[in-house]
Amino acid sequence: MRPEDVGLAATNLVMGKHSGRAALRAKLKDLGYDLADNQLNDVFVRFKALADRKKEVYDDDLVALMTDQASGEGTMQVKFLRVICGTEAPQSADLIITIDGVDRQVTAQGDGPVDATFKAVRMLFPHTARLALYQVHAVTEGTDAQATVSVRLEEDGKIVTGQSSDTDTVVASAKAYVNALNNLVVRRAKTKPDEAARSAS
Repeated sequence: MRPEDVGLAATNLVMGKHSGRAALRAKLKDLGYDLADNQLNDVFVRFKALADRKKEVYDDDLVALMTDQASGEGTMQVKFLRVICGTEAPQSADLIITIDGVDRQVTAQGDGPVDATFKAVRMLFPHTARLALYQVHAVTEGTDAQATVSVRLEEDGKIVTGQSSDTDTVVASAKAYVNALNNLVVRRAKTKPDEAARSAS
């Protein structure tokens, strides 16, 4: 029986934790991602971790996974995050970020878990960038849906964005914020030669 016979498009078939590498490669190719073996191995590990947390992995989950893979590089990486939240204050975040290969840890309090997490990031990587946008979108339906978080930062006329996806919204928020900061570091490095050239002339 073909998927079309029951009203499903072939690209909408659900994947799960028992899906193998070949199935993942074929699905990603249908979605427009043609990966080398080493890239596939990296994505497969992350796919398995996602499939362990979700019963069903949809096309949109895979697209979010690939987007997150592309944004997961830079000077800083989120290594560990634990938040305490609920009706009893204070809310806090215990965060470890790897910065230039060195693990740095801090605990911060805030008005909710995301605020506490963002304050922890700022303590570990001080900066003057203003949070101009924070958006959360559910990738799929259900309580186990991945959340895609988008963050936009502004600093001295420079605008950068970051994005990340996770079944834990706070984790996605932390990674998106750090992703935006990684992009800001790149933008800062690109503008310094320009400034030096202007001052020399």
